[in-house]
Amino acid sequence: MVTFLIILLIIACVALGLFVLVQNPKGGGLATGGGSSNMFGVQRTGDVLEKGSWILLTLIVVLTLAVTTIAKTSGGTAAVGNSAIQERLNKTPSPSPLGGNLNSTKPAAPAPAKTDSTKK
Repeated sequence: MVTFLIILLIIACVALGLFVLVQNPKGGGLATGGGSSNMFGVQRTGDVLEKGSWILLTLIVVLTLAVTTIAKTSGGTAAVGNSAIQERLNKTPSPSPLGGNLNSTKPAAPAPAKTDSTKK
C-alpha cells in the first residue's frame, strides 16, 4: 500500500512540474520579448493550468501525509525495514575510540630538558 502511494506521489510531482513549465509567465520576469506569446492561443488556458497546479499541489500534500501516517501507524514496509536494520546495529560491537587495546599503549617519555650552552 505504501509503495502504491509513493508511486502516485511521484506521478503527481512529475505532473506538477510539467504544469508549471507549460504555464505562461504573468509578470514577464526576465523575458525580453516584445509581445506576449500565447502557447495555446486561448486566453482561458492559463486559468485551467493554474487550477490544475493547485489541485496537484493539494494531491501531493494529501499523499505525503497519507504515506507518513500509514508507514508510522500500521508498521508498513518502511517501519519493518528500520527495525531489522536497528537490530543489526545493536548486535554489532562498537569500536574503541582510540582503536586497539587501551592497556597495550605506553605513555610517551618526557622530552629531555635543554641546557643553555652559550657563555656570557
